[in-house]
Amino acid sequence: MKQHTNKPEQVTVAYQLLRWTVLVLPVALIVGSLVALFLWLLDKSTQLRFEHEWLLYLLPAAGVLIYWLYRLGGKNAERGNNLIMDEIHQPGGGVPARMAPLVLLTTVITHLFGGSAGREGTAVQIGGSMAAWIGKTLGLTERDIRILLMTGIAAGFGAVFGTPIAGTVFALEVLAIGAMRYDALVPCLIAAVLADIVCSAWGISHTHYHILYTGTHLTPYIPFVKADLLLLLKVIVCGVAFGLTSFLFSWLIHAIKYNANTYIKIPWLIPVVGGLIVIAMTFVVGTRDYLGLGVNSQSPDGISIVNAFRDTAHISEWSWLWKLVFTAVTLGMGFKGGEVTPLFFMGAALGHTLALLLGAPVDLFAGLGFIAVFAGATNTPLACTLMGVELFGADHVLYFAVACFTAYYFSGHSGIYASQKLMVSKFEH
Repeated sequence: MKQHTNKPEQVTVAYQLLRWTVLVLPVALIVGSLVALFLWLLDKSTQLRFEHEWLLYLLPAAGVLIYWLYRLGGKNAERGNNLIMDEIHQPGGGVPARMAPLVLLTTVITHLFGGSAGREGTAVQIGGSMAAWIGKTLGLTERDIRILLMTGIAAGFGAVFGTPIAGTVFALEVLAIGAMRYDALVPCLIAAVLADIVCSAWGISHTHYHILYTGTHLTPYIPFVKADLLLLLKVIVCGVAFGLTSFLFSWLIHAIKYNANTYIKIPWLIPVVGGLIVIAMTFVVGTRDYLGLGVNSQSPDGISIVNAFRDTAHISEWSWLWKLVFTAVTLGMGFKGGEVTPLFFMGAALGHTLALLLGAPVDLFAGLGFIAVFAGATNTPLACTLMGVELFGADHVLYFAVACFTAYYFSGHSGIYASQKLMVSKFEH
């Protein structure tokens, strides 16, 4: 039964907003600053790799270094994002503060020597570990620490991509399939916005993507239907392909990790073998465009996320699959980094290919793949739809939503995060 008090609800709300603003402020300052440092180091390491191509041949040795750094000082920090999610679901041993410097350093090492990885996972781990450290230092309750951990996820995600609204919803949506925790909504929004501001204040700029398609319709409008129906049908078809790509990536990375640990009995040899496979695949494909982040390529006309938005770009019809395999091998065999930027690459390249095949706008479908493959792999269709709006504008939000929601369903119940809970099934059994 609801208890009645003389204190108006608005007073309680105002107090909570003020309290969480104060609690979240140090999270945003520290996480925003560390993410800025991380992005700066990532840019410098990528430029060094472009200038010194021989660094790729040291990738196996870099893998051994990463293994021993975690073996000597990592302990449970090795579990990364899954540890943070488990602590939010059921508080246990805590998230160690050493996770932040370890994952920052080892991700930069991965990129410097040519591993195919991203940056979201690193930013989220920085956010979660710093939030846990601040919560412990302040002596907060378990409930407050759980919310603070979610603000760390939002701050890291929002700052690393410059998308604070998507970062907020991602932190709420990623924990469980089919459910969101609204008790952390405002704290996560405050953290994501402030961390993005702090990161930008350090002089960090984010890549700008442009969808120039303005709605020159391929078929006439039908009255009262505010969409090009033929184009919408093509979006749905591509959404299915994006979801299946998400499923393939999630399955492959887990399969590689399982088999590597099963059949390679000496643990430090796993990244050595992974590094050798990446080097061999680079020779097979005849390009280095699948190494590193893939946002930009070493050559202005190379295969990259930015170039996937151009209909004149030389994107191979199998570029998306090569990036998928390169990333699954890199992360599945012990190197560090996130999965999201490679997922952007896979989606944009696949969207580019499908657009040419279907006679659809290349830049629009590259953008749809960019967000939809990510939506399927992380089971976060709402966050990814909002990311599309923040990155590309709101003109095509209907297509963003259709692509992300379709990919979400067709990716099945798999995902890149093993600790993600299944709360509501995507289909009736």
